[in-house]
Parts: sequence; C-alpha cells; structure tokens
Amino acid sequence: MTITYRNIILATCCLSFIFAGEGKAQSAKKKAKATQEAPAQKAEPNERERQISEALFLDGMKYFMLEDYQQALQLFQKAYTITPDNAALNYKIGETYLHLQEPSSAMPFAQAAVKLNHKNAYYYLLLAQLHSEQKQYDAAAQAFNALLNNVPNSDEYLFNLADLYLSQSRFDDALRTYDRIEKVFGDMEQLHVNRQQIYLRQKNVDKAIAEGEKLLNLNPSEITYFLSQAELYNATSRPNEAILTLQKALRLEPGNPFAHLMLSDLNRQKGNLAESEKQVKQAFTSPSLDIDTKVRILVDFIRQLPNPQIENVALDLVDLTIAAHPNEAKAYAVAADLQTIVGEKESARNNYLKAVKLDDSHFKIWQQIVLLDAELEQSEAMVKHAEQALELFPNQAVFWFYSGTGHLIEKNFEKAVKALEYGKRLSVGEPELVQQFNLQLGDSYNSLKKYQKSDQAYEEVLALDPNNEHVLNNYSYFLSLRNENLENARQMAERLIKQHPNNPTYLDTYAWVLYKMGNYTEARKYLEQAVAISDDATLVEHYGDVLFKLGKKEEAVSQWQKAKLKGEASAFIDKKIKDRKLYE
Repeated sequence: MTITYRNIILATCCLSFIFAGEGKAQSAKKKAKATQEAPAQKAEPNERERQISEALFLDGMKYFMLEDYQQALQLFQKAYTITPDNAALNYKIGETYLHLQEPSSAMPFAQAAVKLNHKNAYYYLLLAQLHSEQKQYDAAAQAFNALLNNVPNSDEYLFNLADLYLSQSRFDDALRTYDRIEKVFGDMEQLHVNRQQIYLRQKNVDKAIAEGEKLLNLNPSEITYFLSQAELYNATSRPNEAILTLQKALRLEPGNPFAHLMLSDLNRQKGNLAESEKQVKQAFTSPSLDIDTKVRILVDFIRQLPNPQIENVALDLVDLTIAAHPNEAKAYAVAADLQTIVGEKESARNNYLKAVKLDDSHFKIWQQIVLLDAELEQSEAMVKHAEQALELFPNQAVFWFYSGTGHLIEKNFEKAVKALEYGKRLSVGEPELVQQFNLQLGDSYNSLKKYQKSDQAYEEVLALDPNNEHVLNNYSYFLSLRNENLENARQMAERLIKQHPNNPTYLDTYAWVLYKMGNYTEARKYLEQAVAISDDATLVEHYGDVLFKLGKKEEAVSQWQKAKLKGEASAFIDKKIKDRKLYE
C-alpha cells in the first residue's frame, strides 16, 4: 500500500478539535525555550487568548480549504503569536508554506510540530516531505523511521520508507525494509516483484530468478510471470529452461503471441530456423498482437536486409500484418519499406499509395512514392503523385523537382520549367538541391530553344561541380547540335571520356562534337569504340553519318539500315536509306 501526503489534509471541524486539544495539553507544560525561529516565549495564554487563537485558526482553515494560502498563512501567523506551542498550528503553518513552495520556511514549524507532539503520524509525514523537497533524503528517511518508532500502529508507512530508499537507489536499505514489511504483513506478491526489480538493477540475475520462482508459486496462473521468468532464463544463457517455461505459459494461454515471439527468438539462437519462422508466424496471426509491436519486429527484419535467409519470412510477415490490420496505414508503410529493400518496387509503391489513402500526413511516404515512380520510369505517375503531394506540402521543394522532372520526360516543357523554377526558389540555401534543379532546367530550356537560359543553368552547375557527368554530356552535345561554341563543347566532352573511357554514350557525344568540327577521322575512331560496346540506334546512325562523310557510302547505308531496325533512329533515317544520301 502507498500513503500519499494528500491524505494528511484534515477537515476543518476535526482540526478545531485537535487544535483545542493541543492547547489544553500544552497549557500544562512549561517551556524552556521556543522552537526554531519562534519568538521568545511570553506568559502562558489564558482561556480568552486561546479562544481568540482558535478562532483565527478556524478562519485560516477556511481560506486554506479555498486554496488562498497567503490569506490562510496570515491568520495562522496571528494565531501563532498567541499560542506558539500548539502542535496542530505549527503543522498547519508548515503545510501552508509547503503549498506556497517555500519548504525552507516550512521546516522549523514541521520540526516544532513533531517535537510538541511525537505521536501524530501526519507531522512526521510533513517533515519527511519537506526534507525530500530539499533533497535531504537521509533526513527524510530518519523522519519515517522516527514515525515508525514513535507512532503506534504505523507499520503501513514502511512502504513509504521503502519507496524513498528505492528512489535514492539505496537498494540494500530498501531490501531490508521489505523484510520488515514481510514480517508485519506476511508474504506479498508485490514484495517479490519489487525485490526482483532491485536484483535486476543490481545485476544479480540469480536472485531475480529465485524471486521469479516465488512469484510463480504464488501465482501459478499469471502468464506475465512466466514470460518474465523466461526472459531471465534467456538472459543467463539458459535457453532450454526458458523454452520449458514458455511452453508452460502456452498451456495456460494457447496462442499467446509474446510467448511465440520469445520461442521464435530462442529457436533462432539455437539454429532451429524452421521452428523460429513457425513461431513468429504464429505470433503474427494472433489478434492480440498489436500493430505497433508487429511494426517494431518488422523494422528489426528490415535492419537485417538484404539477407536471402530472412527475405521470404519477412515478406510473409508483412502480408500477415496487412491481413490483420487492413485499415492501418503503418501496416502498408512498413510492408512497402521492406519490399523496397528487397527490390519489389512495384508492390512497394502500391502499398505506399494504400498507406497515404488511410493517412496522407507523412511527408517521407510521399517522397518514397515519387522516388519509386522515378525508379520504375513511370513519369506520368510521378507527375500525378508529386502534384498530390504538393497539395499537402506546397513548400517542399523535392515534390516540385519530381513534378518538373516528370513533365520534362513527358515533354511538357513549359510545365516542367514552371515547376522547376518554383522549386529552385524554395531551395535557396541548399546548394546541392539547387544543383539538381539546374540540371533539369538546362535540359528543359534547351527543349524550349531558350538556349541562353539553358546555358546559364548548366554553367551554374559546372561552377560548383566542374566534372558533373550529366551537364558535361548534355551541354556539349546540345552545343554541337547548335554548332555553337564547339571548342568549349569539345573540351567538356573530352574531359568526360577521360573520366569514363568505356561509356558508349559519352564516346558518342565526343565523336559527334568532333564530327561537327569536321574531324571525321577522329570521330570515326571514337564511334567505332562506342558501337563495339552498344548497338543503340543513335550511335549506329551517327557511325553511318561519319562513314558517309569519309566517302564510305555503302558502309554508311548499311549502318543506317541497322539503326532503322532498332526503331529509335532520327526522322531522316528512311530518307537517308532511300536516297543513299546524308540529311541533317
């Protein structure tokens, strides 16, 4: 049991009686000196003075009950000037100071109350509380011990003393106090629980296990004690005893999910993976295993991925979670997290979409959706989902980026520029994100033939990242198509192939710049390297163009025919083949 200090507030009428009694008792005594901080003693109050003091006290109690502690204190202090040796009055002044959050001012009055009447439990309780408020824990313990020694039938306060010791981590004192409690009140379940917690904090697992056995003997049908005991056996590397304890628990409560989870963990530790998988699935089928616990377990699986040994069971568990919690957004979200890691991107994206239908407030889930749209190369879906996210998070630049990128891929260049420019303005102060916007703006403005803005965007990227592959490739290629600043285009393309000598796209770009500069022999050399690596239609068609410029018409036509078979050649491919002539 626990006694709180709120219990010590006495009713007004009761206090009146106590007050009167205290006064009569003290009138028979002679005082050698006043209590601490009390004024010098005056002559013993007469009956009339005691009545005045009692009236002031009762008026003070009215204000005290109304929680007007300042007014109550003033009246109590007036009464105190008449009857300073009244224990109840000292107690009440101390309690009032406590309510006013002035424990140091309350202390001498509480001490006086105890000295004047050492048989009242409430006075000791106030004194103990005041010491505790001032972090004088040893003195608080002394106050409790004095209460127990001086007040008859006060054994119930042993619980308070034990709690005090426990709060100070004085574990041995707390244990001794529990022994005292047991002698008075007999064997109690809570005593074993408290002792076990202390032993665990002392890292004395053997004694904690012994207390656990006592709990099981006292409560043979309490499954939580079986689970706790199994955890202790596991902590001391006694898995077989833990398993036996859990099996007993399941006989008491078949299907208990926490018992199955522990059995799964124990069997995994012993290398029994099939049994471990069976037990965790049984736990997940239990309707009493809450969604948050399942999510925590699945997150633990996610941390272990990629791992072929656990992928299948993890995927089965997310299916079981969704089946059991079809209206929980977090069930779909954690399933999608796991599916993303194991490469099931389509399923992951669809589960994220189901999650936001149930709860659309999570920014990171929307971010995962548009990212997966991009990885799945579904630009139309990326635009749709980015714009849905922007309705919820209009100031998140990342969604403007994906919206703009999707529009760029869909060849909606005006919409792409609008979205990308807006997102870029939101990204001020984030240089890396601004770089990404400039990459896409360079491509978008080029497609709109706004070449000055396109070049400016590319130059901004190169100013911070001079070896950016995307810009070096696209910028140099677009300059070559425009026949502008070809030397700069050649330098950028040359820098790129020095870094990536086996990339067919970059080899083609460099060759095409050389082609535009009239250096057909060098262009042929790099295109031959490119087509040896890739049969991309554009590369093959470019190779045919260079051969034509070098006077190798038949070989050129042959390459154009190969390019046409790929289906991705230029709009001039049919005319080139038909007329056996170069068109640009």
